[in-house]
Amino acid sequence: MRRSRIAAYVGSLLLTVGLALTGAASAQASQQAVTGGYVALGDSYSSGVGAGSYMSSSGDCDRSTKAYPYLWNAAHSPSSFDFTACSGARTDDVLANQLGPLNSGTSLVSITIGGNDAGFSDVMTTCVLQSDSTCLSRINTAKAYVDTTLPGKLDNLYSVIRSKAPSAHVVVIGYPRFYLLGQTCLGLSETKRSAINGAADYMDAAIAKVAANHGFTFGDVRTTFSGHEICSGSSWLHSVNWLDIGVSYHPTASGQSGGYLPVLTNAA
Repeated sequence: MRRSRIAAYVGSLLLTVGLALTGAASAQASQQAVTGGYVALGDSYSSGVGAGSYMSSSGDCDRSTKAYPYLWNAAHSPSSFDFTACSGARTDDVLANQLGPLNSGTSLVSITIGGNDAGFSDVMTTCVLQSDSTCLSRINTAKAYVDTTLPGKLDNLYSVIRSKAPSAHVVVIGYPRFYLLGQTCLGLSETKRSAINGAADYMDAAIAKVAANHGFTFGDVRTTFSGHEICSGSSWLHSVNWLDIGVSYHPTASGQSGGYLPVLTNAA
């Protein structure tokens, strides 16, 4: 009995020490991100389309003060902050236009990219306006691109990011599922909604795999958006907006602060 109590005490002590060390390591990692520079790359999910409060200086890139990179910067005050994410960006656009601020002093990089390469906008337009079978066919075309072409595009981009920012912790953030299934909801059929969710999962899996190959952290927002999909009654995503079509299927300000920001904060 005495040996058992001693063993239990030692085990508890080791656990306490382990948690303390883990906390210290996490704090150190967070401090590293704060003391170095932060560069936010990517597409409209990073620039903040759908969140409003766009900075006039960003032009058509629609960078929002309510986007998760801007919010993270305000909360952590890194030594420098460069927000180059741009609405509509594909991997080649990031390579050509967004990597200038990266350097040896960059300690944190965040990025969402790949959706536009795979034809996200055309997929959603097709599924909104066309039949179930046409929607599924367009999704299958997008998945084929994700299988054959997107990994190479991401691999090249991630390699260049690493070469330009050799010391940076890189957080690659994915895309949410768009619909809460099994609900009575105006709009697309359940068949289309299920297929669109499946396509988001397919995309995230491909992105996560390439990110892991480069030692980058994958931030999964499907968990934080759970219960806040379209048709949930508490959606953090815009449905089709015929008056402002560009915000359709993008995170709201709540989606940026409640869905994306916590994922970056935990990963950084």
